Amino acid sequence: MKIISERMRSLRESIKLSQMKLSKAFEISQSSLARYETDDATPPPELLLKYADYFDVSMDYIFGRTDDPHGATYKNHVNIGLNNPEMERFIEMCFDPGSLMNERLKKTLVQMLSETEDIAKTER
Repeated sequence: MKIISERMRSLRESIKLSQMKLSKAFEISQSSLARYETDDATPPPELLLKYADYFDVSMDYIFGRTDDPHGATYKNHVNIGLNNPEMERFIEMCFDPGSLMNERLKKTLVQMLSETEDIAKTER
């Protein structure tokens, strides 16, 4: 993918590092690095991980999924979904069916989850 080769070259050039010096640091040949940077060869995943660590950037950035070197392409928002059958099963599993406090505890949990869901919606 062309974006990967562009990002690899851009990262190296951003700190004014030669292909020769970087190839030594990554223990690969300079000619291999040149092929990766010109999109003539596909870099192995291990090398991309080294780039991410060395330049302190995310893999999403290297793959062109984001232009923010340190960010992801999306934020993970958990959808609690109190009407979700899986959530209902989870709540049922949390309590002993024989307990006298069972219904009250379930109602309290549902109320807490509902408040959390409302807060999450306002933050989006």
